[in-house]
Amino acid sequence: MGLGACTRAPADAPEPDPVTGGATPAEAVSSLTAHLRSGDLAAFAHDAVPPALAPALDQAWREGRSRWPLTELPLSGQIPAVLAALSAPQAERTLLQAFNRQFAGADRELRSAAIALGVFAAQYLEHDGAFSDGERAHYTQLVAAISDWAAQAPLSDRERARAAITALVEASRQGGVGDDARLGQAGMPAGLTALSPVFSAAKQQLRAYGLDLDMAFDSLEVSLLEQTGDTARVRMRYLLAGRPVDAVVAVERVAGRWYVTDFLRHARAAAAVPPADAGPGGS
Repeated sequence: MGLGACTRAPADAPEPDPVTGGATPAEAVSSLTAHLRSGDLAAFAHDAVPPALAPALDQAWREGRSRWPLTELPLSGQIPAVLAALSAPQAERTLLQAFNRQFAGADRELRSAAIALGVFAAQYLEHDGAFSDGERAHYTQLVAAISDWAAQAPLSDRERARAAITALVEASRQGGVGDDARLGQAGMPAGLTALSPVFSAAKQQLRAYGLDLDMAFDSLEVSLLEQTGDTARVRMRYLLAGRPVDAVVAVERVAGRWYVTDFLRHARAAAAVPPADAGPGGS
């Protein structure tokens, strides 16, 4: 089913479930993880924010001001270029030629690059003020685990690359995503639904390289550390690429439901309408 079909809901289609978030602080975390496990990006966005925020997020998405929640993903700034490459004519041939030219057989270079990128990412997390303390502590562990995995993964293997490229191109066609502009025109729920096959295909192909994200999601253990009124702290522990990750996540209650504070903060910023004088001609 293509993106066009996603944007045309039947007249008698059921309304989206008005209940979002988690019933408990721990459920605010575990429910979002379950959506990532199932590859349902639209459900992730739906449950990550209160219903009142959804229309503004969709409007920001359609106007090209936001791609939240995709901005929660690593290297989210590269997503438009990736979508364009996957949907281009003869995408499989072009991408495989690019891989053979740049990466095939370059084991030593790729391992060195993985280590260097890990160091750079850790320094970036340490000094960038946009991250909360909780995000910084959590993501630093993610970077270490991914960097160690990438330094040992068979990233230069041609056959794995061929299989990955084929799967991702087919998934892009299945969703009918096209380029970033078309993704924006679809709106956030339909756009994320169209992207879900690509997300699921990426998870499956990473497994062939030794990185099993679904195993990481399945290993999640969530427990309540403390709760004071409408705020709480939740501990999450899981294994990523064989390394233990132990993080504390802030959550908050809005209209009786619980949400991850950092995701909510990012979503509110994404939905905010910029001041009228914020453009090039503004003062």
